[in-house]
Amino acid sequence: MDFYAINSLRENHAGWSLLRAQNAPLALSFFMKAFTGPNQRDIGRQQLIDHLDDVLFGLRDVYGENKFPRPAGEYLDDWAAPEKAWLRKYYVPGQDEPHYDLTPAAEDVVRWVENLRGRDFVATQSRLTSIFAVLKALVQQSETDPEVRLAELQRQRDGIDAEMQRIRDGNIRVMTAPEALDHFQQLTTLAKDLLADFREVEQNFRKLDRQVREQIAIWDGTQGELLETIFANQQGISSSLQGRTFQGFWDYLMSPQLRTELQDLLQRATEIEALSGVEDLHAVTRLHQDWLPAVDQTQATVRQLSEQMRRLLDDKVFLENKRIMRLIRSIESSALGTREAPPSGVFMEIAAQSVDVALPFERPLYEPSRKMMVDDAVLAADDSEVDAGALFSQFHVDMERLQANVDAVLAGAEQATLVDVTQAYPLQQGLAEIVAYYQLASESEWASIHDDVPQQLQWKLPDGSTREATIDQIIFVRPA
Repeated sequence: MDFYAINSLRENHAGWSLLRAQNAPLALSFFMKAFTGPNQRDIGRQQLIDHLDDVLFGLRDVYGENKFPRPAGEYLDDWAAPEKAWLRKYYVPGQDEPHYDLTPAAEDVVRWVENLRGRDFVATQSRLTSIFAVLKALVQQSETDPEVRLAELQRQRDGIDAEMQRIRDGNIRVMTAPEALDHFQQLTTLAKDLLADFREVEQNFRKLDRQVREQIAIWDGTQGELLETIFANQQGISSSLQGRTFQGFWDYLMSPQLRTELQDLLQRATEIEALSGVEDLHAVTRLHQDWLPAVDQTQATVRQLSEQMRRLLDDKVFLENKRIMRLIRSIESSALGTREAPPSGVFMEIAAQSVDVALPFERPLYEPSRKMMVDDAVLAADDSEVDAGALFSQFHVDMERLQANVDAVLAGAEQATLVDVTQAYPLQQGLAEIVAYYQLASESEWASIHDDVPQQLQWKLPDGSTREATIDQIIFVRPA
């Protein structure tokens, strides 16, 4: 950022204006008490006025009645005004009372001011551990070479086996108190950062919707093009980077298995002896309960934006129909006026209708169908020398047996190739069984076929001879 960008932020950014405001200590202390302290959002006006009255009463008792003379409602209206935008004022569907929430800019200032106090304990080791974990996931999950990924998984398995052996030998390493406190502080910080991100996600959704509304308001094209634009932008909100990451978090949080695992881990964290002296330790068990209302409100914002966009489209259709009806009425009025006083001369010319003429002799003459003579003599065949065994030597490939073979191999491994499966369960029906395995892989979402990696398969025939086939590599993965 250069001088001009920073100067523009100083003059226009809501957070910077909050820091420069004369009553910034009042606003920030109130925002901490009402919003960030209890992790609350979507507060009604009357409830917020009661909170602010309590804060003002305490300050006036110390500094006198003239310190903050205005009523609490006026302070809220001033802070929610567009020129300041420290609070967002809006109406919840079905309610007449306005509601308030912190804007992302105001919340950033609140968190910055809270960090100015300094910390008695600064988490460093857990941050480094988090960086390594994220970096490893980024590199490993982006690797496309199967051999490299298999080698990494084998290295992890060796490490797990070594750790299990150390535990069997009685060498159990437990986190020290500073390490446990370090990781716990990192956990609470990330949880608060996640709650703060929801306000910015919601604001970005509203910004995308506002851009669509502005485009619709100045639209001068056809109705069909308008519909195409609306649907494209509506899809764009959901498929944007913001929308996809938020939807991924929502799906992750809504998984019953993952929620149960998260709740169990949070409960076990409160039972760690090294953290017994931490203040409000049991509050960490409510982390996911704090996330759910925030996520649900963001989801409700997306639904509300969709409903408002649909109503905006209905208004466009209504106005278009109204304009068409005015044109029809105008045409009818002009027609009635012309009937009473028709103009002289030629009033209107209409091209004469054309008639299709078909002459009788242009039709083709009748032509009787020809009868085909078929020699239907039946000859008796001597089938004494015909071998009918081929009709009864057919066999059936049992797909359920093949799927059971794959599942049995995956029970002891995360993934396996078709060669691994056939080594454990040799082929019994030769090429037909290989084709059946191909069908299983093509129909399963937990299998992949790599035509650039050839593999060799061998099987024995009943007469003892060996057959060999070169096939594409088929990898079966254990379902998640």
